Amino acid sequence: QLQASGGGLVQAGGSLRLSCATSGRTFNSYSMGWFRQAPGKEREIVAAINWSGLSTYYADSVKGRFTISRDNAKNTVYLQMNSLKPEDTAVYYCAATPYSVLTTKGLYTYWGQGTQVTVSS
Repeated sequence: QLQASGGGLVQAGGSLRLSCATSGRTFNSYSMGWFRQAPGKEREIVAAINWSGLSTYYADSVKGRFTISRDNAKNTVYLQMNSLKPEDTAVYYCAATPYSVLTTKGLYTYWGQGTQVTVSS
């Protein structure tokens, strides 16, 4: 029901745009988040957006570089990633929660399959 895409290999300083397409049910009333998990590390939240797009959250490590957005007409959430660093290398997951709390990983009830982002130095 959540399909993440857009990952790949990019050099440091480059950009990628991830997309999360939703299907099977309407997620337009859900808050959506992007998480990432690097090898040997816990899955962490990167950015999140509420149903209307008027409220967003960013992890300190990506503030000013990443932008989350959503197009409810297209049932898609985006993560624009600029000025990528090697430490951004991870599998990126999109997720959905029916709650307005954006930062609590345990409240996200739907998860996509993940897309690999690799940033070379």
